[in-house]
Amino acid sequence: MRVVIAEDLALLRDGLTRILDAFGFEVVAAVDNGPSVLPALVTHRPDVAVVDVRLPPTCTDEGLQAAIRARTELPGLPILVLSQHVEQLYARELLSDRAGGVGYLLKDRVSHVAQFVDAVRRVAEGGTVMDPEVVAQLLAGRAEARPLRELTAREREVLGLMAEGRSNAAIAARLFVTEKAVSKHINNIFSKLGMPPSDDDNRRVLAVLAYLHDDPTTSARPARGGGSHPG
Repeated sequence: MRVVIAEDLALLRDGLTRILDAFGFEVVAAVDNGPSVLPALVTHRPDVAVVDVRLPPTCTDEGLQAAIRARTELPGLPILVLSQHVEQLYARELLSDRAGGVGYLLKDRVSHVAQFVDAVRRVAEGGTVMDPEVVAQLLAGRAEARPLRELTAREREVLGLMAEGRSNAAIAARLFVTEKAVSKHINNIFSKLGMPPSDDDNRRVLAVLAYLHDDPTTSARPARGGGSHPG
């Protein structure tokens, strides 16, 4: 599995390269600035890119913008974005085109090597990976929205795990319940949020995140094809 890394901190860039090499990935390029990201991605067409949000020269959102441009030129290119802090706008922008694998992780997760490698693989395979801290802040920010208040404590717990990109089986294992019980909770969640249930793990995560980011005055409306909520 071929990887392009974009990270300006030399020690972290080298660490990411060593970790991925050790787990059988092939790092075909490792760049340290925003302008180099797009050429590297277009030239190498990797299976997945690991990109820092903030890269020189501006150290604002150079990495994110390069990733978005790359997905325009290479539709569906899997991108795993790394960020120092939870920045909800970046998560929203990254997910906006709803094409291919995407991920948003805090850099602290890199120290949990197995989790980080699993995230890279899941994104490369077309899945969606959201950092639990990002999910927690998104949920907290909308906790008073009327549809969310209608969820039970268990349904909110399931919703959080769904938004992290967990499968029904993974949620069941985490909560020590059956997959049938998880499926029932998910159906209830989508019903209360005005969204049709889906067995597609990637689409349902995007639906949850689209709901969480939507305007409170419109979020309770049922999702329809071609609208802001994927079906």
